[in-house]
Amino acid sequence: MAAEAPAPTAVVETAKRFLASFLRPTRILVAVSGGSDSTGLLLALNEAIEAAEPKRFSLAACTVDHALRPESAEEARGVAAFCASIDVPHLIMRWDGAKPSTGIQAAAREARYRLLADAAERFEAGCIVTGHTSDDQRETILMRMQRTQGPGASGMASAMLYDRRVWVLRPFLSLDRASIRAFLQTRDLSWFDDPSNANPTFERVRVRTELAQSPRVEEGAWDAGARAWSSARAAGFLTRQVRVHAGLVVEIPLALANRRDNVDWQRALLALVAVVGGRAHIPAADTVKRVAAFLQEATPGRMTAGRCVFDLRAGGLYLYREARGLATLTLAGGKTGTWDGRFHVHNGASTPISVAAEGRGGPQQQRLIAAGLPPGVAGRASLSAPKVLYGNGESVASVTIEPRIGLYDTFLPGFDRIMADRIAGLFGREPYPPPPVHDLLTEMER
Repeated sequence: MAAEAPAPTAVVETAKRFLASFLRPTRILVAVSGGSDSTGLLLALNEAIEAAEPKRFSLAACTVDHALRPESAEEARGVAAFCASIDVPHLIMRWDGAKPSTGIQAAAREARYRLLADAAERFEAGCIVTGHTSDDQRETILMRMQRTQGPGASGMASAMLYDRRVWVLRPFLSLDRASIRAFLQTRDLSWFDDPSNANPTFERVRVRTELAQSPRVEEGAWDAGARAWSSARAAGFLTRQVRVHAGLVVEIPLALANRRDNVDWQRALLALVAVVGGRAHIPAADTVKRVAAFLQEATPGRMTAGRCVFDLRAGGLYLYREARGLATLTLAGGKTGTWDGRFHVHNGASTPISVAAEGRGGPQQQRLIAAGLPPGVAGRASLSAPKVLYGNGESVASVTIEPRIGLYDTFLPGFDRIMADRIAGLFGREPYPPPPVHDLLTEMER
């Protein structure tokens, strides 16, 4: 058996294998913070392209300045100088405006991907790559295990679609940070460490410390292939047995509603609950337990969880948004927004509009009854249907509304794409664009 490649060689070889996975030539935007992982990624890809693929690929780089520390602007300029030294075009994108007092890391993540996507469009890049490593993967798995209070939590996907706009790829998930730093040292390159990476206020830092003291996530504990196959099986349930009416009501046969023996169906059900409730995440563990108990009892009735009503009847299970917390959205002419996390609204008119809940007795209730839904279901579901209030006699045709798949429209893990496509189809949306590289789902779909 051949000895393992030295760390520096393994880093460049990983970059070469990554390039070989692309379906077509493209420009790659590298997200570079100045830390060791992203700096190593940029350098390894640059060397791999120069050695073997100069006509198929080109690189660009972007540094997001979150403007959270006084030193961040100077650090971004340092990255720009390094990129210039290796002839890689570079942009600095700054997160301007007020910062939230809580949830700063989540807000910074959302801002970072939005700015990176904007930079990708400016460079006409076919994808974004980030320097996430196996160390980051272990931390992510443990954080998700702790949040859900049990095993089976997913790790980061090697490919993630952002905002239906651009794929974010993570070619270094199989490498550890020590290997990347060893590679940089052979090139006499240094890096800087963000001090927030040592701030125990943040969950990831606490988990990193916990893993350093007592590793709890074994290699192989997370299997992306198994997750992809689970999503494909879940998509089968959705295609064969689930119906969605007007983007408002999910209808599930009674025999399927309580398939507690099937993990794939349970994942599909939780995904539907998130979409109906206008949420970006599946329900928490305690909510899942409440729902399971309700369905197991199999007694007709209603319960509310995750902003979603579970209406269990002899004819089946109906899911729809509960009629509370439905704020009004106001949009100026030409603007686009999201109402209740469930609908994209574009105001093509020249004057402002408002979107609010329809309420009882509106036209959507009659449409749902005409579609064959029980009148009680139709009446309650229509309470949370969107209604557009027009100004100055603007026509209905000037406004477009389409369902939003909150669980996937912003961040779609590549291993869930088959299930996401089925859910999108049920709600009348187009499939998500495939990634620019060969992946397991590409082979599964052939």
